[in-house]
Amino acid sequence: MSEEGCLSWAGQRVGITGAGGFIGSHLVEALVRAGADARALVHYNSRSDWGSLDTIDIKLRDQVEVVAGDLRDCDAVRHFVAGCRAVFHLGAQVGIPYSYESPRDVIQTNVQGTLNVLEAARAGGVERLVHTSTSEVYGTARYRPIDEAHPLQGQSPYAASKIGADKLVESYYLSFGVPVVTVRPFNTYGPRQSQRAVIPTIIAQALVGQEIRLGSLEPRRDFNFVADTVRGFLLAGQVPRVEGAVINLGTGLPTSVGEIAKAILNLLGSSIPIVADVTRVRPPASEVMWLEANASRATDMLGWRPLVGIADGLQQTISWMRNHLARYRSAGYGV
Repeated sequence: MSEEGCLSWAGQRVGITGAGGFIGSHLVEALVRAGADARALVHYNSRSDWGSLDTIDIKLRDQVEVVAGDLRDCDAVRHFVAGCRAVFHLGAQVGIPYSYESPRDVIQTNVQGTLNVLEAARAGGVERLVHTSTSEVYGTARYRPIDEAHPLQGQSPYAASKIGADKLVESYYLSFGVPVVTVRPFNTYGPRQSQRAVIPTIIAQALVGQEIRLGSLEPRRDFNFVADTVRGFLLAGQVPRVEGAVINLGTGLPTSVGEIAKAILNLLGSSIPIVADVTRVRPPASEVMWLEANASRATDMLGWRPLVGIADGLQQTISWMRNHLARYRSAGYGV
């Protein structure tokens, strides 16, 4: 089935957890444009803000039913999922540095939260649950490119939490027949991404700083533009007979952190120095040195392939950040 034939969601009630996040907000936007009746779960906070959903076109946002809650609250999750034909589960604690400091919070949100979504989907008769994994579950590549059969390695508490969530999903498919597809995005980037990620960190410093300070410049990542990642999610939500599958989404074109920084400076016409700050490097055994996707399963099963090249994607990200620079700090976080 072609990509174009799978993207109409007219009249379908669809739930999205993690809707206030980077990828989640883009997915909500795409679903509304495709005609879905979108219900978005955002993490409750005392400011009553909706995260990145606050930045989308207000005409689209007004078409979304926004629910504030917590993935760790099984009752809230069950009520949220009730009545949804499909659910996209993106809600998670995603900060790797944060997982070193607060592993309990990360485990409770990512593992217990996923269990609550699975139970709600099972009880509610959801027809398709799309679960979000991460390329971090592979750790440093034992062979390249990385296919879905690659061993899983918990090189950070965050990676371990996502491995636990992925295995719970697998068990609910095999034990209870929950119709779930696991999507494993590699390093997604683009407009709205927070500064905890490397590309916004570099751009923010390049736009207003006198130097770019990063952790290690050597790790290589497979950077995939957010619009391509979202198309993969949409296809995983509709293509028939893919239940139980784990599917990589990536370009197969690994680029080092240092190379990305130079590419961004080139697009900006800047020559400020790039400094490797040894105080911001991950613990040595925790650093993932090389991620490179084999996405042939996504092509074969979903008809998916990446369409946005790195130069175009970086330029779109730079343009968005120029217009929203107040959201970013001039000095970035660790990589």
